[in-house]
This record gives sequence, structure tokens and C-alpha cells, in this order.
Amino acid sequence: MHAGLQFNYVKHKIEAIDKENHTYSYSVIEGDALVKGLVEKITNEIKILPSPEGGSILKSTNTYYTVGDAEIKEEQIMAGKEKASKLLKGIEAYLLANPDAYN
Repeated sequence: MHAGLQFNYVKHKIEAIDKENHTYSYSVIEGDALVKGLVEKITNEIKILPSPEGGSILKSTNTYYTVGDAEIKEEQIMAGKEKASKLLKGIEAYLLANPDAYN
């Protein structure tokens, strides 16, 4: 597990993949990222765009599906975004250090 991340496990379901438009969508359907009794699932829509300087820009839209009328506090959403950002930075660091992993 990456230092700073507090998820023991997360189960994803792929919702859609569009190779032509460089987009994909998946939902978190089980695991520590879901707060029991509060969040049923989280759907993430990802779009990868070319960067003017080379490389890529990743844009992400997250939709939270709550249980019943439960409300998510802004600080809970921000904490989740921070964890996701740390994970992406870890992946980026690995890929930059290991270009043979994806070429």
C-alpha cells in the first residue's frame, strides 16, 4: 500500500470505455472508499486530453450515490479527492520511472 493512503481494498466496476475519445468510466462498488450507510457507490468519469507542453491532462468527474437521503460533508469529499490525487501521483511517478511498463 502506498504511504498516506488508508484504503485496504476497493472493488471497481468498469462502466464504459471509449478509446476514440480517450474516456472511460468506472464505479467504486465495494471497499473502504465507501462509507457504510452513507455512500452506495462512486462513479468516476475520466477524460484524457493532450497537454500543450506534451504529455497528458487527466480530467475527472466524480458522482456520489448516497444511501437514501444521506448527505456527504464537503470535508469527506475533499479527503477522498486528496487520497485519489496521492494515488495518481504515485502511479505517475512509477510510470515515469519505468517507461518499459507501458511501452
